[in-house]
Amino acid sequence: MTPIDRVNASLRRRYARERRFRRFGLGAVILGLSFVSMLFISIAGKGYGAFQQTFIELEVEFSEALLDPDGGRDRGILSRADYDGLVKAALRERFPEVTRRGDKRRLYRIASSGAGMQLRERVLADPGVIGTSARVWVSADDDIDMLFKGRIDRNLPEAERRVDDQTIAWVDRLREQGAIRTQFNRAFFTNGDSREPELAGIGGAIMGSLYTLMVTLALSFPIGVAAALYLEEFAPKNRWTDLIEVNINNLAAVPSIVFGLLGLAVFINFFGLPRSAPLVGGLVLTLMTLPTIIIASRAALKAVPPSIREAALGVGASKMQVVFHHVLPLAMPGMLTGTIIGMAQALGESAPLLMIGMVAFIVDIPGGPLDPSTVLPVQIFLWADSPERAFVERTSAAIMVLLGFLILMNLLAVILRKRLERRW
Repeated sequence: MTPIDRVNASLRRRYARERRFRRFGLGAVILGLSFVSMLFISIAGKGYGAFQQTFIELEVEFSEALLDPDGGRDRGILSRADYDGLVKAALRERFPEVTRRGDKRRLYRIASSGAGMQLRERVLADPGVIGTSARVWVSADDDIDMLFKGRIDRNLPEAERRVDDQTIAWVDRLREQGAIRTQFNRAFFTNGDSREPELAGIGGAIMGSLYTLMVTLALSFPIGVAAALYLEEFAPKNRWTDLIEVNINNLAAVPSIVFGLLGLAVFINFFGLPRSAPLVGGLVLTLMTLPTIIIASRAALKAVPPSIREAALGVGASKMQVVFHHVLPLAMPGMLTGTIIGMAQALGESAPLLMIGMVAFIVDIPGGPLDPSTVLPVQIFLWADSPERAFVERTSAAIMVLLGFLILMNLLAVILRKRLERRW
């Protein structure tokens, strides 16, 4: 074999290896995308139904004798009235043939336990409805909701499903009368947590996440940028600053639950701050995100060409003017990108917040950073532990909302980098 033949054979082998490597890389990308797609499809398939809720139409008579016997329209008396009795009376009116006590109990369960609260809110908003009758759509029980959406197989034997044959017959009758339908589940986004799946929502978790991220951003961004500026522009290069840099890099790899333990020991046990408060959650997440923001900010500062600094110094600017008038504005897009990524990481964290008590069952919507609350990842954790089918649906729906927020935050980081980043 001539030298040229050997060279050509070597080139063919090398090109063949390159083609195999590209095929392996492409296969790895396709495999990864397939797994991610399967995950998203599985979550969406289980959770899309939570954005719809089943409602039952009832002819409700707002009896003055039951709600306000004195006729004074006192809000305290109206708040304590027996609204569940109105729901039961409306159900008996719609199904007059149900007379046995046991059958009545099963009949009453087709409406949500929160149906009375819906009537209460209507009366308190407009006491003029007292003494009249009106058609009202009230939430159905979670089992009825699952049955109407097809999540419960009615073809199974009665002993193997949560809804008996008599209840299915009532639901079919309501369907024939047009008195049962699904509507957009606005309560899923406005309600707090509840023991009843049809009443549970992520409103409290969203507000808790919002307050927590506000505290985190207010602390981590200025502290992280200031630390990066000092280390990169002002700090002397010695073993102490080298030790600080090594520790910052190491902190970025520390498991998040360690920061939760630190927050429990320092902020709650030592300083006595309230448990399950967004303020404490924000402080813990600040500790966790600071290394990420500092590292990203230092990288943005290093990306500014030395010629910018030299030109500013050459025209008589001080070191402080060089940094704050020239270097910092040019590095700010990269700093903002790193901050948004750090906030997205904080939004998806649950382990450190579990350690400071944000796993508590919170029904009310928090009104500030000191009120007890939970966050979206912890709410998902709580619902995932429930065996009820309706909570499985709401767990997947909450994951979809959380993923939506994370995608938006990462998309914002990409857009900021593309639009504001300077190329040198």
